[in-house]
Amino acid sequence: MSALAPTLQAFFTDRLLTQKAASPRTVAAYRDTFRLLLRFAEQHVGKHPCELDLADLDAPLIGAFLNHLEQQRKNSPRTRNARLAAIHSFYRYAALRHPEHAATIARVIEIPSKRYERNDVCYLTNPEIDALIDAPDHRSWLGRRDHALLLTAITTGLRVSELIALRICDVTLTTGAHVRVIGKGRKQRATPLKAETVTVLRGWLHERQGQAADPVFCTRQGRPLSRDAIAKLLTKHAAQAAARCPSLTAKRVSPHVLRHTNAMLLQAQRVDIATIALWLGHESIKTTYIYQHADTTLKQQAIDRTAPIGTPPGRYQPPDTLLAFLDSLTIMPTSPPHQPAPQQRKRTVPTVKSA
Repeated sequence: MSALAPTLQAFFTDRLLTQKAASPRTVAAYRDTFRLLLRFAEQHVGKHPCELDLADLDAPLIGAFLNHLEQQRKNSPRTRNARLAAIHSFYRYAALRHPEHAATIARVIEIPSKRYERNDVCYLTNPEIDALIDAPDHRSWLGRRDHALLLTAITTGLRVSELIALRICDVTLTTGAHVRVIGKGRKQRATPLKAETVTVLRGWLHERQGQAADPVFCTRQGRPLSRDAIAKLLTKHAAQAAARCPSLTAKRVSPHVLRHTNAMLLQAQRVDIATIALWLGHESIKTTYIYQHADTTLKQQAIDRTAPIGTPPGRYQPPDTLLAFLDSLTIMPTSPPHQPAPQQRKRTVPTVKSA
């Protein structure tokens, strides 16, 4: 057996499970990456996976594997980069155990991630939200379940994995209503519930009649919904809502679009970016900045605050209402008032009487 097989086994059992305590989803993603890589190497090197060595999985072969993912398997650049991140993690671990392969490992680690165009954030407007929430048939059990699920997803911004894992004991509908979930990185967070969502969830849980550890949104048999099941019911209700709101036909409504919608609703209410990051459970606030880029209202307000072209420079001085009143007064020139001429006193001539 070559050095690759025991190193790869130790990478999963020692590094991922023991040292890093990686989540089952992370372990599954790394497992799938190396399944694809070993099968690809088997075809190109001509050795069985247990016979492959680290020298066989050199940088040219890894580069060819990444091209195979994009060209033959039609993976997106984001998926390609995720596969490369798993390979980088393994080779950094192998560098500590097999320094004799340092040159090969260093060349693989230096393979860069691929840049790609980032699409605009897709989210729903208020008319589209109303049409989507009203699409399920409230007269049926499944329709009431779907209505509660859609309303919860839009008003809380939970990830689809968090909606699936949400249990009845995680929901508090009394004072300070909220749901408590474990997100990425096993970080716990509590998300408040709106009054409308509390009313709908209270009615659904009363009808649901499950135990504390049972999932909130389940199948008729009481099992948790899968990611595919939520995606399918969302696609179905979006198609029904498009009859009422035609703009939905131009959008591919996915569970993550509902999460984007919640973030844009918070952004429209001028919630600060740090609070939105905590609300959504983002590891870094840089991830949350995409919603500021998508907010056209915020950009329009910035334009409105700029001075028009041709405006003379200078500091703006707000007008003073009292000075403006005084400046508006017009003083009409007037002639001095007419003064009467002073009257001359008559001189009295004394009369002389004759003798």
